[in-house]
Amino acid sequence: MKTHNNFDGQYEFVGKAKTWSLICIVIGLVAILGGFALGQAERTFANLLLMTYYFAAVCMCGIFFCAVQYAAQAGWSASMIRIPQAFGKVLPIAAISLIVVVIAGFSLTHTVTNEEGKQVVAPYLYKIWAAAGVTDPHNENYNAIIAGKAGYMNKVGFVIRLICFLGSYCIFGRLLAKYSEAEDDLGGMFYYKKSFNMSCLFLVIFGFTTPIYAFDTIMSLEAEWFSTMFGWYNFAAMWVSGLSVITLTLIRLKRIGYFEWVSEDHMHSLTKFIFGFSIFWTYVWFAQFLLIYYANMPEETVYFFKRWEPEFKPWFWINIVVNFLTPLLVLMSRDSKRIYRTVEIMCIILIVGHWLDYFMMIMPGTVGPTSSWLTEIGPIEIGVFLGFGGLFTFTAMTALTKFKSLVPKKHPFLQESLHHHI
Repeated sequence: MKTHNNFDGQYEFVGKAKTWSLICIVIGLVAILGGFALGQAERTFANLLLMTYYFAAVCMCGIFFCAVQYAAQAGWSASMIRIPQAFGKVLPIAAISLIVVVIAGFSLTHTVTNEEGKQVVAPYLYKIWAAAGVTDPHNENYNAIIAGKAGYMNKVGFVIRLICFLGSYCIFGRLLAKYSEAEDDLGGMFYYKKSFNMSCLFLVIFGFTTPIYAFDTIMSLEAEWFSTMFGWYNFAAMWVSGLSVITLTLIRLKRIGYFEWVSEDHMHSLTKFIFGFSIFWTYVWFAQFLLIYYANMPEETVYFFKRWEPEFKPWFWINIVVNFLTPLLVLMSRDSKRIYRTVEIMCIILIVGHWLDYFMMIMPGTVGPTSSWLTEIGPIEIGVFLGFGGLFTFTAMTALTKFKSLVPKKHPFLQESLHHHI
């Protein structure tokens, strides 16, 4: 069975999408500079960590999506795999941004009032373990808990692990895109088999390192607390966020005339992933919460105690409503998974919802409560979110223009994808 679709056209990143992405980048720069200028440096650093982490998570999800499809030898996704491949190509930019923010965050210091009311010098990020003297028994900042973790939790080891993890993901993302493009030029099964082997290796490495990456980058903001479920909780948030961005991008491109071969059946398959892993995210979120609540041990409950402060508690419950109840009620039926407008709105809700999820992981342990729950999310948060949204859009769509074709024309399962039906 032949197809009449034209696969020779390249994507052109022009018009309103490009203009608005640049406008959002400018808004983000203004928000960042304004935050530092107005004496909100700690809050600005926390938002930079949030958005560089989110930026990297979505790009990592693009690589993970490709690897899962190759390792499973799935055919349905072959005709749209250029989008996650483009996300993977952008990961080096996201990785460098995150590394710069992390190093600057624990290298630059400021004076703060600690819980005992004393004026102390602390870094803007990772102030519990990265502050000077926390491992020295003769220093007034000495922390016995952190000193016991110093063999692992130190600046040099932290940066080395971060570079190794993100660097390895970048290499795999680049290779998968390279093999796919070479497959288009040469045909045959050689590069598909290389993609399969590389994907299997990536999934093993990614599976073991992603929890550690989450422990280091986010959980260590509150280094006296720990949860063995935190890594998988982060993975679930990353996966749902990334799937939502992939799906939203596909819908928007299809609306302006690209990916005309993508059907409601492809949308149904993507949305099933979003629905299923939203439930998985809820399972991990609730399991972590329930076990800590039930055990009632002070060294663990302190995490949720902070998030039940009046300034954060409304956002705590909004988080679970947006990221669980909304997809549960909207996406449960078959029909809703096949309506482009419904899926588009749901993707936007989940992208914002998991931004709130990361917000709740980061802000209570860094900036802490302000005057009211309504002021916890202000111009800095909105501006930095828009700035990185614009940066992601600009870089990812620019990467998409580099492909000679929006479909891997010689992918062995292309025909299966073009005639995907469920």
